[in-house]
Amino acid sequence: MAGNKGTFQPDSDVHISYEDQQKINKFARLNAKLEDLKEEVKVKENDLKSLEEACDEIALFDEDEKIPYLVGEVFIFQDIDTTQKCLDEAKRRIEQNIVDLKTNSDEVKNQMSDLKSHLYGKFGSHINLEADEE
Repeated sequence: MAGNKGTFQPDSDVHISYEDQQKINKFARLNAKLEDLKEEVKVKENDLKSLEEACDEIALFDEDEKIPYLVGEVFIFQDIDTTQKCLDEAKRRIEQNIVDLKTNSDEVKNQMSDLKSHLYGKFGSHINLEADEE
């Protein structure tokens, strides 16, 4: 097996049980899930930044100006206060989503840490569970 994130260097003195192989596979799946969660957090943080920029732009509008706001597949025109409330609610939802994603990431990291401890304890330098440096 080339690469890492759950690779094992075969050695005639080392035996891998089915249970150990399952733990190595689980570690690799968790690592992939963690990468997906990190990417999703980045996307949500960019969405949040876009909403904050929209709020800043709206603050410059005249009070009686109607703002097109996308709802589903259509734009509705609404006043500044209504648009501001909609944007604030969208920001709150995204902020909560980011908190949930980070909590999920922490849970995955804890599971990975437990697996790492077990696998390194059993296989030492014969196994590499460290991520590639980017």
